[in-house]
Amino acid sequence: MTSSGGHERASVAASLTGEVTETGVFQAVLDGYDAVYDALPRGETFNRLWRAHAYQDDFPAEFAHIGFLTVPEAQRMREWLQIGPDDVLADLACGAGGPGLWMAPQSGASLTGVDPSPAGLAAARARAREVGLAGRARFDLGTFEHTSLPDDAAAAVMSVDAFQYAPGKRAAVTEFFRILRPGRRLAFIAFEVDPAKVAGVPILGVDPVPDYRPLLEAAGFTIEAYEETPGWQGRVNAAFGAIVDASDTLAAEMGERAAASVVAEAMLTVEIQPYPRRVLAAASRPG
Repeated sequence: MTSSGGHERASVAASLTGEVTETGVFQAVLDGYDAVYDALPRGETFNRLWRAHAYQDDFPAEFAHIGFLTVPEAQRMREWLQIGPDDVLADLACGAGGPGLWMAPQSGASLTGVDPSPAGLAAARARAREVGLAGRARFDLGTFEHTSLPDDAAAAVMSVDAFQYAPGKRAAVTEFFRILRPGRRLAFIAFEVDPAKVAGVPILGVDPVPDYRPLLEAAGFTIEAYEETPGWQGRVNAAFGAIVDASDTLAAEMGERAAASVVAEAMLTVEIQPYPRRVLAAASRPG
């Protein structure tokens, strides 16, 4: 590992453990994700390790993603969302768009993806063209708390492995309610966060939530399902452990900034074990 690579990783790790301002941390994380999305086309080792460990090659390659979603989990989400032809599905924190682009054609719905990463959105738009869904998918800049979507814009709202990072989850859940049509459903997979383990840790420590049900109910949602996803812990530890072990190779293939981002997150997760559970939550907005 080069000296500059060590310094880059150290700076990102520091940003995750409280040595910079919260605004600076958010921007550092966003810059890191932009670097990762830019680097994925040349990240052969990262892509191989992630597919093998995070979801054990259980997702179509054309819809590959950097979460932990498996096909059975995606099918379970689709069942709860009850989306059909002519519906609009909103995928929040969509990244490069894989899960949403898989979900929409299963039902005939159109897709609106929202993400704060310009590089992720660019990758999602390119992928939509590659899989023949450019005419039924759009991708816009936004966050959980500020999607920029109109009231009642979506017949279904989804998110995968991202909501634990939202710095304002109460505001985000209120936004979910606003953009979802009455009588329709929200479904997300997210990690519950142990507040004691992330005290003082930016991003995860800003608004740690050990159970999302009270937030959903306070916003007006009716809980339809709330269940732990099977086998998540082994896959998380295996994927992040493999990333840490391959840090030198990742830096050579993806560049220092992208490698620093993924390795820092992996190290943090493995070392402090901040997640008690990974859950699928489904809730409906009363009609």
